[in-house]
Amino acid sequence: MLMKLLDHLEEWLITLLMGGATLIIFLSVVHRYGTGLAIPYVQDYLLSLHFEWAQELAIIMFVWMAKFGAAYGVRMGVHVGVDVLVRRLPDAWRRRATLVALACGMLFTGIIGSLGLRFIWGNGMHYALFTLLGMDPGDAPQGPTTPDLEWPTWVIYSVVPMGSYLMCFRFIQVTITYLRTGDMPHHNEAHVDGLDDDDDDLFAAAAPATPATPGGVR
Repeated sequence: MLMKLLDHLEEWLITLLMGGATLIIFLSVVHRYGTGLAIPYVQDYLLSLHFEWAQELAIIMFVWMAKFGAAYGVRMGVHVGVDVLVRRLPDAWRRRATLVALACGMLFTGIIGSLGLRFIWGNGMHYALFTLLGMDPGDAPQGPTTPDLEWPTWVIYSVVPMGSYLMCFRFIQVTITYLRTGDMPHHNEAHVDGLDDDDDDLFAAAAPATPATPGGVR
């Protein structure tokens, strides 16, 4: 139950970040072009709106989406990998090579997450947490803020440890599944979310065949 909740939360977060960033960029572009139209009252109203923060927020949302999307990619098996050599290995060596690759993924994401946590701790998280708890932060710096939104940068950079640790957890999850079943997650490009496999087969059967060229190349 908890894993399903985490999976859905991850998917909804990625969807909302991608959709929200796209909407913000669209409104910003419409606002920019709208202010150049000499329409009485409308132009004055649009000029009174300030969208200087839109680009900064869109960049932040896309970065967050990319970090959580990387963890989603590990879980679903959509990351690009070059496995030509691994597929040619004997079964025993192929298993060892796969486990080494998964271990490297866990180690790398764990290190990045720890370094990211250490960075945000000294970049304002220490000060904010101690202040929130009513404790003396000592010489801990308050930390800088973003130029337009004026948000604490440690909050923005917190996606590095969160996304990296989540990605590390997904590597552990995939490793446990591989040790138990010998299967790796594999993304089916022909599958459409919301449709059953039988529906996918019907769509594939109904699709018109691509005519072959005289040379035999489709």
